[in-house]
Amino acid sequence: MDTTEDDIRLKELATAPIGRLLVKYSLPAVTGTVVSALYNIIDSIVIGHAIPDPNVVAGIAVTFPVMTLATALGMLIGAGAATRVSIVLGQKDHRRAEIILGNSVQLSIIIGIIYASCFAIFIEPILMMFGASTATLPYAREFILWVLPGMVLINLTFSYNNVMRASGYPTKAMYTNMIGAILNAILAPLFLFGFNWGIRGAALATDISMMITCIWVMSHFFNRRNTLHFTRGTFRFDWSVIRSVLYIGMAPFLINVCGSLINAIVNTSLLRYGGDNAIAAVVVFNRFVTIFVFIVIGICQGMQPILGYNYGAGKHDRLFRTLRLAAVTAVIITTIGCIAAHIWPSQISGMFMTDDEQISEAVNCLRIATISFWMVGFQIIATNFFQSLGMAGKAVFLSLTRQIIFMVPLLFILPPIFGLNGVWSAFPISDVIATIVASVMLIWQIRRIRRSAPRVSL
Repeated sequence: MDTTEDDIRLKELATAPIGRLLVKYSLPAVTGTVVSALYNIIDSIVIGHAIPDPNVVAGIAVTFPVMTLATALGMLIGAGAATRVSIVLGQKDHRRAEIILGNSVQLSIIIGIIYASCFAIFIEPILMMFGASTATLPYAREFILWVLPGMVLINLTFSYNNVMRASGYPTKAMYTNMIGAILNAILAPLFLFGFNWGIRGAALATDISMMITCIWVMSHFFNRRNTLHFTRGTFRFDWSVIRSVLYIGMAPFLINVCGSLINAIVNTSLLRYGGDNAIAAVVVFNRFVTIFVFIVIGICQGMQPILGYNYGAGKHDRLFRTLRLAAVTAVIITTIGCIAAHIWPSQISGMFMTDDEQISEAVNCLRIATISFWMVGFQIIATNFFQSLGMAGKAVFLSLTRQIIFMVPLLFILPPIFGLNGVWSAFPISDVIATIVASVMLIWQIRRIRRSAPRVSL
């Protein structure tokens, strides 16, 4: 692809109608993120029905914090790289974008090897800390040890899928996740039901799917016809680039680290007040809300290059119109999730488990924990607005409010008073408070941007 076509591809970020542009970038991103969510959902459904032991579901739940932490380390590089690429492309600095790309790939590989090795060595004490019991530890350990090699590939794939989208290839980025999810949907049932490989089979299905997907996404950046590609000198470490990528990537990194910490605290609280059945119930909650959260994340990924480019170009009217449309859409999505959780809790729970006691507890969890889920979409959009503009400190703070500043104290205060229902109640209460804080900060930031520079009408 020649330079003129690249310029046209990027120019549309500054000139195309916001609604059409957001659909163009968000629809492939939403498709990709939802499809990627199917990795874990498919594994949970297949494992829950293929292996009759009810401890299996709880064992898989214990691995969530470990996988979330691994994802956090990948997002530290990938999200920061995507945001920086969008901003510098808006500033017409194409060479800087290529240097960001080359440096970020090396960092992703180095960090991936380090965390996979550390997890493999200390996996048993880590799992026990995250809520594993003697009954669930063998299942959790087997699954995580087999899936760890694939986590390095998952992080590399998802991270540079974001960069692919940010550089003007939203549809191709969608295909990346579709390839992996379709392969996993075929291989997981085959390995568990056909070959009878148990939990190991589900993990291997994920590993193989990610290996093929990683080859697909990285081949894009070796193609010199694409907007961004690897060139001579882009792999030379530039510490100013590394610092800027890590600074912006710190927000999603902390979001996922906090998610891992919260999962660990929740699991230990559930083990204390409800036992392994309560831990199994949180699988249903996590998997169900993941679908809707990932749709919102897809909207965020779609709006990110639009926000970053127009902020870098000083087009503030387009900035605010994009934010407004994305926020309204996100709230509609999470409201649908909230309603579904209260209308069909038994049917949702039955998809993931067969034990009657576990299903009963999962229904109770869904009804309480999702009361305020409808407002989560706005909170996610607000956090990603600050991240997309390179305001990492504010994005980090907003990510900490919901998952640390409010959630952790509630998990220590409510369960001793209300028992297991106190654990479930911590989720909606923290959602409400965090959304209020996000609203105040977002309004303040919008007013500040409007005062700092004249708006540009198109």
